[in-house]
Amino acid sequence: MSHASDRDRSDQGNGNSNGTWIGRSVPRVEDDRLLRGNGRYVDDIALPGAVEAAFLRSPHAHARIESVDVTAALTAPGVVAVWTGDDVADLPAMLNKEELRTPPGLAALLDPLVRMTPMPLLARDKVLYVGQPVAVVLAENRYLAEDALELVEVRYAPLPVLVDPEHALGEDAVRLHEDLPDNTAVAVATRVGDPEAAFAGAHAVVSERFEAHRYVASPIETRAVSAQVDPYSGRLTVWSGTQTPHRLRDAIAHTLGLESATVHVIAADVGGGFGQKGILYVEELLVPHAARRLGRPVLWREDRNENLTASSHAREQIHRIELAADAEGRIVAVRDRITVNFGAYNMTGLVVPYNSLCHLLGPYRVPNVHIDVTGVLTNTTFATPYRGAGRPETVFAMERAMDRLAAELGIEPAELRARNLVRPDEMPYATGLVDRSGSPQSYDSGDFPELLRRAVAKADVEGVRARQREGARDGKYVGIGFAMYIEATGLGPFETARIDVAPSGRVRLAIGAPSQGQGHRTSMAQIAADAIGVPFDVIDVVGGDTEATPFGVGTIASRALVNAGNATHRAGRLVREKIVEAAARRLGVDAGGLDLSDGIVRAGEPGGPSISLAELAGKAPLPGIPEPTDGRHGTEISETVHFRPPGFAVASGAHAAVVEVDEHTGEVEILHYVVVHDAGNIVNPMIAEGQVTGGIAQGIGGALYEEMVYGPDGQPRTGTYMDYLVPTSSEIPDLDMDEIFTPSPMNDLGVKGLGEGGAIAPQAVLAGAVEDALRPFGVVVRRGPLSPSRVRALIRAAADA
Repeated sequence: MSHASDRDRSDQGNGNSNGTWIGRSVPRVEDDRLLRGNGRYVDDIALPGAVEAAFLRSPHAHARIESVDVTAALTAPGVVAVWTGDDVADLPAMLNKEELRTPPGLAALLDPLVRMTPMPLLARDKVLYVGQPVAVVLAENRYLAEDALELVEVRYAPLPVLVDPEHALGEDAVRLHEDLPDNTAVAVATRVGDPEAAFAGAHAVVSERFEAHRYVASPIETRAVSAQVDPYSGRLTVWSGTQTPHRLRDAIAHTLGLESATVHVIAADVGGGFGQKGILYVEELLVPHAARRLGRPVLWREDRNENLTASSHAREQIHRIELAADAEGRIVAVRDRITVNFGAYNMTGLVVPYNSLCHLLGPYRVPNVHIDVTGVLTNTTFATPYRGAGRPETVFAMERAMDRLAAELGIEPAELRARNLVRPDEMPYATGLVDRSGSPQSYDSGDFPELLRRAVAKADVEGVRARQREGARDGKYVGIGFAMYIEATGLGPFETARIDVAPSGRVRLAIGAPSQGQGHRTSMAQIAADAIGVPFDVIDVVGGDTEATPFGVGTIASRALVNAGNATHRAGRLVREKIVEAAARRLGVDAGGLDLSDGIVRAGEPGGPSISLAELAGKAPLPGIPEPTDGRHGTEISETVHFRPPGFAVASGAHAAVVEVDEHTGEVEILHYVVVHDAGNIVNPMIAEGQVTGGIAQGIGGALYEEMVYGPDGQPRTGTYMDYLVPTSSEIPDLDMDEIFTPSPMNDLGVKGLGEGGAIAPQAVLAGAVEDALRPFGVVVRRGPLSPSRVRALIRAAADA
């Protein structure tokens, strides 16, 4: 990967105090512990006397529950309790309230429909998807709990099943939730300009139906939660692999009728989240309830089949998209009717549908727009955000449509894109849409033409075209594809950072955003070290602990660096001021003449007085006796900042891929994968490269391998890794990376979110490359994954046509 030098990077951005740490590829401090097997995941937390939970899950996609008999299970060896829906009926049903909230500005401007579908903690009357929890067994260990599950007898009366979201919208479709008039969960539409007139007068129009298929985050560590009640204080402590510990704390408190201050949630080490662990689940509420009710610690961890079939799914969308262009290929209008499969419950409201809506236009200038989005309830596992959260789906539709328009006009796909890109001199650029916060959408910064120029140069378009003119080699055809995207990052409303200087001189940074592998303990320490003026290695970072920071949101939506990073920077600058002021009082000099660097406060003149941070923070008249204070100047050196972003920091990127497709086997081989990205100022280039690489790997998985398949009866057919294919490192090619830097004016550090960007474009770019390779057959790629069997089917269908 091509990077600017550390010295070049140290001068980037607005928030760097002296450029010592920001911009350096500091090795991740968390890796040594994790690689030695010393991680502390939820399952590693041994609570004496703990019982384990196992859930009985529905084998039906849609059925009434006629009876549940737990008599035999209660007498099974080691069983402590067995609960059904009747046993927890007094607890409120679960709602992801924060995710379902519609911002006031968005509500006022677009008046979207958002219907609530509370989920019972255990199903009582009927089940709506295969895997829905019906009962829970609590036993001395998981083995005994699983044995007892087999003794629970449930009588079901099957009901009609809806799997296809378009069928679920039919007038004669059975209603999943009988208190709703139909199966629509959300609906929102927006217009810019006069799209009908633009289409009527266009030189060329393409109209297509594209599908983004369903797949699963599938983190290495499945979900897990444990809980314990302190017998002395009565406080409830919960360990969870959650991405949003503060929201989980508040939900537990609400469900159990407790004060939030009496619930302590700790996000332990987390082996991947990717959005799947960013929402609430009923298991996370039932386990704390069981700990309080039984008076014993309780542990539950998910097995892989549960993760694939009963944890949230993602991605499934249908786009009926139209592009209109003039004779030069400049887009004059876009229309898109988007259908999103929500599964059985509305878990996150507008989050994914509206992300798709407001990212559809990407980096292109489109004066006339009509987008209509509907979220539909079906008898499948509920869907929630997964890395990219609505952006990969909408980029797939838009970029595929751009390729079809290029073919219609006989223009090189890269050239067509270049003619439609927003220019740097147009920044900030208003699209005419409304962003997710309810404000007018604006791209704050970026250089989209440069992204594309570099991607085209690296991909060697002319070389690929020359190879294509030679014809197939042993039935293998070469193709090239391009895809571009923007990503609004740094979602609010806020994030928290608290910095405390200990008497030893060490610095403790607590942030509200936990890590699931993003390297927060390294990158946040780099930001704090520069802001305060202390060595990197004296900073200890704590994330995801609701006692360390009483307020927080979490690590979702490419927001941690933008929000927690800038909160850290501002808290660090304030702590720096306090340190200098305290040193001035101690040394008896003017604060204006002091400088703090490497943890030492020095006078500006040669030979002047100095004091180390340890001496300043730890010095007292007598050991164990605090230093006197006048009431105005405290002896503690600490600061807390809640950073509220004024708007979104827009990241962007261009991907290019060269593939070889074997017409006989249908195998797709990636010969060259190019990515050029812009995430503003980069705090740690090595971590940034790892984030982009990981995102692309997951995107390739969705493009070529992964799919959660349902039968018409609502039964998942890919419930194990024998059927659900996850790529290994062998399937991921070496990546040809480059980057540009357009700092964001929306925050002090000039940073943009990076974690999701790599995952946004792979499905689109690989589909375009495969279609380009198979152009001699007349193939059009309208959905993935591009498995060998699907590629062969495309070739056969094109030949039959």
